[in-house]
Amino acid sequence: MRSLKLILSNPRYFAPAWIFTSLNILFGTWAIYIPSVKERLDINKADLGIALFCLSLGVFTIFPIASKIINRFGVGKATWYSIVICSLTALLPLLAPNYYLLMFSLFVFGLFNGLTDIAMNTLVTEIEKEDKKNFMSAAHGFFSLGGVIVGLGSFLIPVIGNPALHMGMTVAVVFAINLYFHRKYINIVAAPVEKEQFSIKLLKPLFLLGIIAFVTMGSEGAIVDWSGLYLKEITMAPETLIGSGFLAFSIAMTLGRFLGDGISEKIGSIKIVVLGTVIAALGYGLVLSGNTLLAIAGFALNGLGFSVIIPELFRIGGNVKGVESAKGVSFIAGTGYLGFLMGPVILGFVAEQATLTHSFYGLLGCVLLVLLVTFSLKRKKS
Repeated sequence: MRSLKLILSNPRYFAPAWIFTSLNILFGTWAIYIPSVKERLDINKADLGIALFCLSLGVFTIFPIASKIINRFGVGKATWYSIVICSLTALLPLLAPNYYLLMFSLFVFGLFNGLTDIAMNTLVTEIEKEDKKNFMSAAHGFFSLGGVIVGLGSFLIPVIGNPALHMGMTVAVVFAINLYFHRKYINIVAAPVEKEQFSIKLLKPLFLLGIIAFVTMGSEGAIVDWSGLYLKEITMAPETLIGSGFLAFSIAMTLGRFLGDGISEKIGSIKIVVLGTVIAALGYGLVLSGNTLLAIAGFALNGLGFSVIIPELFRIGGNVKGVESAKGVSFIAGTGYLGFLMGPVILGFVAEQATLTHSFYGLLGCVLLVLLVTFSLKRKKS
């Protein structure tokens, strides 16, 4: 909890943490209106999966050049510019009048969503190096906090009754707070490092970390995008509880990330990843029960289990011998975020060919895969 106190007591640390919150608020607000967009444009699950793939394609496009953009403008300015443009493009999918413009708007939203994700993680890494303070896990806790805010806002869906208006109000608040705090980080640039000769061996330690990040965040993305539809179609939840799965997931993830640093210090990085995967697997067991309340409790366990994995991967990736910390963080962010966006797409195709229940059985299999890869990582570390 020391890192949480650090963020709340000093604007220098709160400013980048709020960017994490902002990104999830924007993405989450779009996510809770996915069922509405699906109905409004009269598209099936497979078509929705293709549209969500355009979001992934935007990240595919930005990922190879993100580091160049960040270095060109400086990590502080790149972060500020990207969150501003990301806020504006978040409105486009909810304003799209047809399916093709939906795909285009999601592509553009994906571009700046991906750039913001990599920039803000790099920004936190640079601040940690400058100040000798660790707050990466707590910053990711603020990302989860954004999900909590979105989940609470989902109860306003029947009241507002207009997705674009809801998003417009969200964008205005997010932008205003970022405008107030952006001076605290806008002039930060990456510390110069001595370049090393490229070697494939330098990538090997990151390979397993990349697999874990891809699968873990793929599962997270699937829950964000499909938990509402799962509760609506499989458990027959009433409209007032459709957003509860995402809310429970986000609350548990926020709590886990604020506590994660202390647990990691006691049991170590590998053990905390193993613990997280086991808890997430138990959560999927409850989700697959088909009962609304048990499913909501299962989504909460998913959030608690996944909460400690990704920040721990950033911590490990930023300290791989022979690899610049920023590159390690960017690699984890890139592969993880790619999974975050690809997971819902794959889930959509499986759901269309079979059922959403089969899709969530697939997610359970992914968690078990993470467990196996983690044991491989432990052997390599030994």
